[in-house]
Order: sequence, then C-alpha cells, then structure tokens
Amino acid sequence: MNAAKRYEIFTRFRAANPHPTTELEYNTPFELLVAVILSAQATDKSVNLATRKLFALANTPEQIIALGERGLSNLVQRIGLYRTKTKNILATCQLLIQNHHSQVPRTREDLEKLPGVGRKTANVILNTAFGEATIAVDTHIFRVANRTGIAPGKNVLEVERKLMKVVPTVFRHDAHHWLILHGRYICKARKPICSHCCINDLCEYKHKNFENTLLIPSSSANV
Repeated sequence: MNAAKRYEIFTRFRAANPHPTTELEYNTPFELLVAVILSAQATDKSVNLATRKLFALANTPEQIIALGERGLSNLVQRIGLYRTKTKNILATCQLLIQNHHSQVPRTREDLEKLPGVGRKTANVILNTAFGEATIAVDTHIFRVANRTGIAPGKNVLEVERKLMKVVPTVFRHDAHHWLILHGRYICKARKPICSHCCINDLCEYKHKNFENTLLIPSSSANV
C-alpha cells in the first residue's frame, strides 16, 4: 500500500469521526488506568457496567485499597479474570502511592512496571490520558492493519512499529481509535461489513464481503 492511499484512508476516517476516543468511561487518568486493566479479554460494555459502581465508591488508589481484595472483587466479579485483575489493581494502587504520589506516571517505562500493565495498556494511557501519539495494537487493530494492507506484520509489536512509521503524523494521535472502532464495528473477524465501509475501495483485502448489513452506533458509522 502506498503513502497516498494510506493518507486517503485516514482522511476518510477523520471525516466520518473527527474526534474519536475510547469507549471506556473515565474521568481521570487513574480511572482510565483501572478500566484498561479490567478490559483485558473483556468488552468495554462489561467494564463500564462495573466501573460505574466502582468509581462511585472509590476512584483513587487510597480508596480502592481501602475496599480490600474482597470488596474490589465483588464489584468486578462479572469481568473475565477478575481475581487476577483485582490483585493487579490493588498492587498497582500500592505502587502508585509509594512511588508516584498516587498519580499515574507519564512514561512508558514507569507504566510498564505496574502490575497488569503491558505495552498495549501503557500506549492507551499515554495516548488517551496524556495526548501522546502512540498506537496500542490489540486484536482489532492487528486484524485491520493486516487485512487492509495498511501495516501488515507478523505480531503486534511489528504492526505497532510499522503503523508508527507509515501513518501520517497529522493522523497519528487518533489512529488507534479509528482503527479499533473500524475493527470492532466494520472490519469484523469473521465477516467484515464491507457494505458499510468508507474505505472499501482503498482496502487491499481480497475477499470483501458485501452481503451483510448492520446497524452500528452513529459515533462509529463508516469508521
């Protein structure tokens, strides 16, 4: 795929959704950090249902620690892997208090030292909470990057590095959100909804599917 085609793809994404953002609900960097830790192998919808109750009771490291393991796990138990996530969140809260004055650190190195935080989560925090032009590659973005030909790669790190190289600078901050929404609602794993795709004439996927139609959230339409 050439640079001109990539530029046009992201131009169309921007036209369809000028201000994309995460579907996780949060008000502070700390709330986002907790939500992203909970979101591993879980839907944003299930995480939001849990964090609405959680953050109404506790939305600082000190308050969450005060809940204890039982109190926290009871609030997030409908989320997959909740026991492990509960322990990671409590350990993360302790480190934030001890090492970062209860604030979410703003460097990848410090973020990745927190339990339950890997490169993808760190990229989400740096991008969404702190405005850095990072791209967090999850299964949706990995699929879209490979299927469309925007940035094919054998693993998530290879795709991330390629995206950071080929996505035009003007689009780089929002690229993560455009790609994940596109993968979540349009370029689905089993059957892409090519009839709703605003880049179907630019996409290099050889097995396009124009049979399916789907009602999608207006905020994600044509993304």
